[in-house]
Amino acid sequence: MWRYLKRLIIGKPLKTLEEGNQSLSKFKALALLSSDALSSVAYGTEQITAVLLAVSASAMWFQLPVALLVLILLAAITLSYRMIIHAYPGGGGAYMVASTNWGRNLGLVAGGSLLVDYMLTVAVSVTAGTEAITSAIPALQGQTVPISIVIVILVMCLNLRGVRESASFLMVPVYSFVVMISLMIIIGFYNIVTGQVEFSAPLAVGHSFAGMSIVLFLRAFSSGSSSLTGVEAISNAVPNFKDPKPKNAAATLAIMATILGFFFAGITFLSYWYGIRPNGHVTVLAQIGIKTFGHGIFFYLLQLSTAMILAVAANTGFSAFPMLAYNLAKDKFMPHMYMDKGDRLGYSNGIVSLAVGAIILIAIFNGQTDKLIPLYAVGVFVPFTLSQSGMIIHWYRERGRGWIAKSVVNAIGAIISGVLVLILFGLHFTNVWPYLIIMPALIYMFLKINRHYRNVARQLRLVSEQPIQRVNYSGSTVIVLVSNVTRVTAGAIDYARSIGDYVVAMHVSFDTNPNKEHRTAAEFKAEFPDVRYVDIHSSYRSITAPTLRFVDVIAKKAKERNHSTTIIVPQFTPKKGWQNILHNQTSFRLRTVLNTRDDVTISTYYYHLKE
Repeated sequence: MWRYLKRLIIGKPLKTLEEGNQSLSKFKALALLSSDALSSVAYGTEQITAVLLAVSASAMWFQLPVALLVLILLAAITLSYRMIIHAYPGGGGAYMVASTNWGRNLGLVAGGSLLVDYMLTVAVSVTAGTEAITSAIPALQGQTVPISIVIVILVMCLNLRGVRESASFLMVPVYSFVVMISLMIIIGFYNIVTGQVEFSAPLAVGHSFAGMSIVLFLRAFSSGSSSLTGVEAISNAVPNFKDPKPKNAAATLAIMATILGFFFAGITFLSYWYGIRPNGHVTVLAQIGIKTFGHGIFFYLLQLSTAMILAVAANTGFSAFPMLAYNLAKDKFMPHMYMDKGDRLGYSNGIVSLAVGAIILIAIFNGQTDKLIPLYAVGVFVPFTLSQSGMIIHWYRERGRGWIAKSVVNAIGAIISGVLVLILFGLHFTNVWPYLIIMPALIYMFLKINRHYRNVARQLRLVSEQPIQRVNYSGSTVIVLVSNVTRVTAGAIDYARSIGDYVVAMHVSFDTNPNKEHRTAAEFKAEFPDVRYVDIHSSYRSITAPTLRFVDVIAKKAKERNHSTTIIVPQFTPKKGWQNILHNQTSFRLRTVLNTRDDVTISTYYYHLKE
């Protein structure tokens, strides 16, 4: 049943040779990898105006200079990541740049930040999408968390079907959003130019406002910079593009940044001109849509496209997280299972892990987007700072054509990003303090995993400083664990005789029914008179402890005789998999504890039931 359900949800397995068919064109890649960045305009302006309105409506005109600074940062980041794509075409983005130029530890800071950021990408995008849904359908306002979790699961299943299929599906919501936002901005500007919409801002640009301070301006800037999240995703996913991969990836990034800049500038200006004020029931984007389209069909199409892109914006995380996890696993900082490809040639373990992490974050923050965004921004701008400053080192080392100009661009981006990180910690500390706990814990985990892999490699390496000590055994001692005398036991004993010079059967008995234990011993001796049978009594109904003690004694004696020691655990296998839950898992528990013993081989004898 599970196999058929899996095929229905994920699709039939793809051959490894079909991997080339999964590569993305610029048109599909834009849909797959830009949904997060483009969708952030749905809440970026709102974050700025919410900060300014907390002081006074008279401060609302400052959203324009704040937006201008955000656009300057966008330009610097875009140029920087285009350079990264060409310099590091293997993907990995900020992690690869920081690791190569700043060293392992800062590389892990960048990689760990992005891993958490992609989980937050999914959580923020989905909860923001849910808010758009509840803005249009107020009856659903109390169901934010369940709706968000359902959307995460649906997007996860979509990504498990493969990169190409998810890109094809995403083209509808992404390009619908692009069309509707473009239409809204163009019509809005037309209405303003033709005088159909009156100027409604509380104060015109340039009017002095006594309550404005540099701290307030920086707070608004840090909040508005959330619109730049997701820009780095393309640099992480360069291997997913069609050849020439770097050229296509860089072109896609430029297209995405142009659309993002146009949307952010247009929405912010319309918000200012219309005098929009954020409230807890209707989003700023929805209010702009009402002012532009009225309550007609175009408004509902705008809300539908916004909800769809915010819901699927999580897909950027699902595209970039598995690739980053792959690069970390390749460098032995994450479990190697993140390097395994699933049936549809995607990194399924990374996809599932991301979905689980996002669901946990949604539950912890109760689906509230505003509480997630500051931590989300830190996770983005720490890698921005490390990658752009790392590129300065890269250009200084390479010193190719135009390296000074390129370094200046990277320096501008690094300075603004670094300042932004300090602002986020200084002004939003109550929201971002978990970063100071999460990152050290992640880096500690990365280093522990790396140390484990290095230790394993050293111990398994054939060529090393310590010569391999080989043992020439003169015989074999085999222990068969016996619960009662059945066909499984008989088959295990026969197999033990074929490989062992000395065979001993061990049975653990309890106080509950002494007659049954005596009967079992008699049946065994009658069936196998040449095999030594040992009955170990357990007063506390434990099987594992007496078994370990007995194995230790026999293994020690076998070593004295220069024998190898093999333990055979008999186990019958039901015809149908679900029937396993009807039987106890004694054999599994025994194998688990016996695995702790050195110089002992554990073998399972399976007897397959026919009915």
